[in-house]
Amino acid sequence: MGRPRTFDKQEVLRIARDEFWEKGFEATTLDDLMRATGLGKGSLYAAFGDKRQLFLEILEAYSRWRLEGVRRALTGEGRAIERLRAFFSVGDGDTSKGLHARGCLLVNSTTELGDREPAVRKLSRLTYGAVEDMLVDAVSRAMAEKDLPASTDARSFGRLLLAVAQGMEFLGKTGMKASEVAIVGRETIARMLGERPSLRR
Repeated sequence: MGRPRTFDKQEVLRIARDEFWEKGFEATTLDDLMRATGLGKGSLYAAFGDKRQLFLEILEAYSRWRLEGVRRALTGEGRAIERLRAFFSVGDGDTSKGLHARGCLLVNSTTELGDREPAVRKLSRLTYGAVEDMLVDAVSRAMAEKDLPASTDARSFGRLLLAVAQGMEFLGKTGMKASEVAIVGRETIARMLGERPSLRR
């Protein structure tokens, strides 16, 4: 008997993620996954279970990656207000043309499956709840640093910022250039802060 085939699990997950990201869950077939990863049906099932289990593992890893990106962008040195401005100038730091055009995998998946897949809906709610909390924390720090009025409702402002971020995701998926989406984010935040928009390109 030959030895079991070995492979890099993280690389397989990355490749499979890109298949699901490009085509969606339903349109991605087992044959697509086998072709892209170079693994047979038995190897895929042994390592990840069925297609649904593989997809959920990918989506959970993607969620952790996105949250870490938001955390890095909104915390650290510097004033919170500048962190917020920078965050909305480039979305969440993801300006790669390919990723930008495909939109957020979690949002795409929730749109496709959320009404019939409770696990996807729950993950989306938890993930974007965590993003909202980080935005609220940044707003609260900006208030403490006197860059936002003390009367600001941090929770409401944070939710509004989350809506702006999701709108930017949608614009990117329509084919708008990343640089143009960044302008939308920058000018929207300027207006929300009561500043004069630059209208620069």
